[in-house]
Parts: sequence; C-alpha cells; structure tokens
Amino acid sequence: MKKLVLGSLLMAAAACASQPPPPMTAAQQSDFQKLLAGRTPGRPQTCVSQQLLRGNRSYGEGVIVFDGPTNSTVYVNHPPAGCPELRWDRALRTRTTSSQLCSNDIVTVFDPTSHIEYGSCSLGEFVEYRRR
Repeated sequence: MKKLVLGSLLMAAAACASQPPPPMTAAQQSDFQKLLAGRTPGRPQTCVSQQLLRGNRSYGEGVIVFDGPTNSTVYVNHPPAGCPELRWDRALRTRTTSSQLCSNDIVTVFDPTSHIEYGSCSLGEFVEYRRR
C-alpha cells in the first residue's frame, strides 16, 4: 500500500511539473509587448549578477522581468514550469549564497505585506533586452 501511495504521489508531482503555465491575459501580453518594443534580445544567459538587478515584475505566471542597471536594460526569465501564484501584488524572495541569480535557482512567491508564502518555482535562463 505504501508503494502505491508513493508511486501515485510521484506521478502526480511529475504531471504538475510538466504543465505549462497559463497564458498571459490580453492586457498582460499588451504590456509585455510595450515593454520589449524597441529592445533587442541578447543570447540567453545562465546567470546574472544580482548587482545588476534593480527589481522585478511578472506577466502572468510564466514571465518574470528583472529590471537592469539602467532603464534601457531588462532581463526576461521564463520559469520552465511557470511560477504559480505569481501576481503583480506579490514579490519574489531568493535564497542564494552566490552573488548571481541563476537558472534553476529557486524563488519563493510571497505577499510583501502579510509575508504569507504562496509557493516556489525554479528560474529559467535570462535573456537580456537592450534598447537599440
């Protein structure tokens, strides 16, 4: 019986991990396109120095945009399985001992006022977008 329950839990966890995040709403898609307008994407990067990151915002559960050191640079991250419960009014908490934020680092979604945690997700690669 224990093996059956454990096997069922592992299969359920694998199914959840492979689900893509829900698509952006039309308003989120429009705002995201406006943000990227006039910017050129660079190559995907595994890590970005945390000293370059000034803040972040989300566009649905599937896109996190980290503000760069100037208004002309942003870093776009697509968490592979999305970041459940990530919304505009919630924040991300990172737990890394490195000076860099990297793909596969785990971030926790929380409410900055109540400090309630809503879940965690693994980051994807970072794509730098710069104004032309």
